[in-house]
Amino acid sequence: MGSFSIWHWLIVLVIVLLIFGTKKLRNLGSDLGGAVKGFKDGVKGGEEPAKKPDEIAKSGTTIEGEIKDRQKG
Repeated sequence: MGSFSIWHWLIVLVIVLLIFGTKKLRNLGSDLGGAVKGFKDGVKGGEEPAKKPDEIAKSGTTIEGEIKDRQKG
């Protein structure tokens, strides 16, 4: 019982492509790559200084939130 030959791996690859399709596998690869990139950014995120609110407003970043208390006026 040795390791699988190249033909075994090719047959497995063809079966996986038939089951999932190339589009799903491509999306899975890009999702995995994005997750790895996000993890790397999170690990070295402590090294970068946090942005000030003025810099965030100038960059065009949308900040989602909820208003808890409204002032009547």
